[in-house]
Amino acid sequence: MNQSTLIRAAGGLLWRLTSVGQEIAIVHRRRYDDWTLPKGKLEEGESWIDAALREVKEETGYDAKIIGFAGAIAYDTDKGSKIVRFWHMTACGSPSTQIDNEVAEVLWLPRDAARERIQYPLEQVLLDVWKTPEEVSL
Repeated sequence: MNQSTLIRAAGGLLWRLTSVGQEIAIVHRRRYDDWTLPKGKLEEGESWIDAALREVKEETGYDAKIIGFAGAIAYDTDKGSKIVRFWHMTACGSPSTQIDNEVAEVLWLPRDAARERIQYPLEQVLLDVWKTPEEVSL
């Protein structure tokens, strides 16, 4: 990857515990008509973790607590090489009613269903590596 054209982004695997077990949040983006994990580009001077927490809040409405590093993916775009670092997070409190207008819908699904809905193989692999938040500390 060419460092001069490196696009830095961060996001989260946002989990919540329900009566049927752990669910993960995925988002449907209007612009790309796709299902993906919440993520976005770092702002000037922003840390990876701060960007991940901000993007998850903007795209899902939830404040989150980081529980561990989930991994990174890298790929080429028409604007340069992109690296995205992801953290496992738990949703805190109730969601804000305001989410980023680029997000059409937030969907909470069990891990396997979320993996099937996500459209990007590199993001699917993140769900293959860690199945639930309980396994983060293993």
